[in-house]
Amino acid sequence: MRLALFDKGRLGLVDGDALVDVTDQLAPFASSPSGALHQYIERAERGEAPRFDLSSGARVPLAEAALEAPLPRPGKIIGAPVNYLDHKAEMEYTTSIADLGVFLKANSSVIGPGQDILLPYTDKRTDQEGELGVVIGRTAAKVSAENALDHVFGYTCVLDITVRSGEDRSTRKSFDTFTPIGPWVVTADEIPDPDALELRCDVAGETRQHTDTADLIFGVRQLIAYTSSVMTLHPGDVIATGTPAGVGPLHHGDRVVLDIERVGRLEVGVDGSGATAYAERPGL
Repeated sequence: MRLALFDKGRLGLVDGDALVDVTDQLAPFASSPSGALHQYIERAERGEAPRFDLSSGARVPLAEAALEAPLPRPGKIIGAPVNYLDHKAEMEYTTSIADLGVFLKANSSVIGPGQDILLPYTDKRTDQEGELGVVIGRTAAKVSAENALDHVFGYTCVLDITVRSGEDRSTRKSFDTFTPIGPWVVTADEIPDPDALELRCDVAGETRQHTDTADLIFGVRQLIAYTSSVMTLHPGDVIATGTPAGVGPLHHGDRVVLDIERVGRLEVGVDGSGATAYAERPGL
């Protein structure tokens, strides 16, 4: 299944070139910042998720649907630094995830398809990082790599936006709008091997990143096992698996397009109209 949020939090199931509104089939459903899909994932862990009837919901053409971030407020967003060998060389790191560990991004940084990344500074470079996102479906604590995929609900596209400044990594990556997610979540049954997906990220019409998730240093299984050895993963948490070489500066008016094989195409804009000088940031 491909599950999306649209039109102010409605839950839709992608069926060809249309969305079938299945929100009412979630009843009882309580509106919350985490969103309808997050609630569905939590119910699925308990074995209470409904079987959706595609014949009963209203159909909306995908081209006319106002898609939103499928998980507007994940419990946790976990990032994997330096998880492709080519990016490790590009950033001149002598270490990788095995030494650096993982990091957290603020869940308030999430935006959805068609929204804009807001550049904070006029004189500090802000880069795009296109990544495969793993959505946790079952609580995972100290799981083995062998059993890791049993804890995955599905996959999505994630852009991990980063300011190249001197603050802690989580600060530089947690500005509002710095985690575009979408356009939907593809359930794990449709992607038997997440370590064999083509990934491409274009900025302003030019390809910057083009790789295969087979080139991850820590594959999805190993990454879940490592992360769950540090922190318990809960349904609806998102792991951004790392970015390949090709990160580069964003500018006002750019369009960023992340395409991941079998997962989807996420497109967002870039707005620098409100950017200020780095020396004018609060606290100085």
